[in-house]
Amino acid sequence: MGGTPSPGRPGNLTPEQEVKLKEFWKATLQVFGVPVLGGIDVGGSVNGSINGDNEDDPSEHASTLNPEKKGKRKGLFRRKKGDSGDKDDASVHSSIPDADDKYGQTKEFQQALATQPPEDLRKAFWGMVKHDHPDGLLLRFLRARKWDVEKALVMMVSTMQWRSHDMHVDDDIMYNGEAGAYKMATESTGATKKEGEDYMKIMRGGQSFLHGCDKDGRPICVVRARLHRAGEQSEASLERVTVHIIETARLLLSPPVDTATIVFDMTGFSMANMDYAPVKFMIKCFEANYPESLGVVLVHKSPWVFQGIWTIIKGWLDPVVASKVHFTKNIDELSQFISLPHIPTELGGEDPWTFSYPEPQPDENDKMKDNDTRQRLLEERTKVVKEFEDVTQKWIQSPPQADAVLGQKRNSLAEQLRKGYWQLDPYLRARTWYDRTGMIKPGGTIEYYPKINGAEGAHDPDGVD
Repeated sequence: MGGTPSPGRPGNLTPEQEVKLKEFWKATLQVFGVPVLGGIDVGGSVNGSINGDNEDDPSEHASTLNPEKKGKRKGLFRRKKGDSGDKDDASVHSSIPDADDKYGQTKEFQQALATQPPEDLRKAFWGMVKHDHPDGLLLRFLRARKWDVEKALVMMVSTMQWRSHDMHVDDDIMYNGEAGAYKMATESTGATKKEGEDYMKIMRGGQSFLHGCDKDGRPICVVRARLHRAGEQSEASLERVTVHIIETARLLLSPPVDTATIVFDMTGFSMANMDYAPVKFMIKCFEANYPESLGVVLVHKSPWVFQGIWTIIKGWLDPVVASKVHFTKNIDELSQFISLPHIPTELGGEDPWTFSYPEPQPDENDKMKDNDTRQRLLEERTKVVKEFEDVTQKWIQSPPQADAVLGQKRNSLAEQLRKGYWQLDPYLRARTWYDRTGMIKPGGTIEYYPKINGAEGAHDPDGVD
């Protein structure tokens, strides 16, 4: 898909924004234990263990991503004059006010630096990148934190902690996927069986799903609120499905499109359908862990009873997120955001598509058993990652006149990483019903309307639509 990138994205940065990106990369590489000349002065407020004064060298821990040892974190944030330099290494202090730390991410940041070796954080970061341009991922956090490098670093590292230690996004939710949930439902017992059964009930019932794109090319997630009943599914299963859908939606994104649209279909909604816990979790995901990922939120045909509920929910939202919420009362208002041919007839549009869930197939994840191929592809990716890091270090230190050449090299390596991810994808990610129905095709081609409009709905990430 062509088009000019939006401001603050790769390929459309002001000189000041590029300086901030360089500072962020410098801080990020230091967190990974990658030696970088000098330190970054962003207030001198993060001390102690962030400076890597730990006798137990975490670089001794090996990683699948890169077997080479990485050094300690040193001089990540230089202290300003007057700062105490003899504080306990176990403490990490931050100047981020509590009011700016809605989800306690400073504590998660501190915990990650105190407990995870730099190489583990590095591995978590490159696992999070997937098919994205690495700059694009960092820029999401910078934009979300208004180009404050320290706050962006805290947000990103805490997200990596959340992904790897709290939710196990890549090593469980995406690795085991729908087939894993089916196995939990049919072969497990107790709470695990219940979680699997709940997960499959949500998937089969179509409470939420991805289908089609809006007028700006953003993938659409439809949430049919009337199908949810508070207390029917465990919080664990609801959270698992939520993260799985968000991560799958990420796979549909390709520049210049880098956000998604959510349509809450409120047809037939009643108080029996209201459940605040999953709403809070979804808000936390988008505000804390998937920044700058929401395009618009469309609340369609909400009844009068939802007015009081919205007053409560709006109070939880960051004003920027709240500004993206629009209420549509009829098909004319909905079609301002989504073309009529792309609105399902269920919502009053012209798209005859109806939800139907194809069950996981016994052999659909056979490639995930091929350890040799997976390891070979991981090793190939490791080499490109190392080269990208090396060129990035040169780019950080380079004068403006040299940026163009190094920037072109970095973009070329980012493209190698993107293509390499899609080769690796079937060995790391369990198939979804979006793979089974042909929306996500091998190699990363996305076809939003595979059974209806054929090639008209296809999007090739290599730019051949």
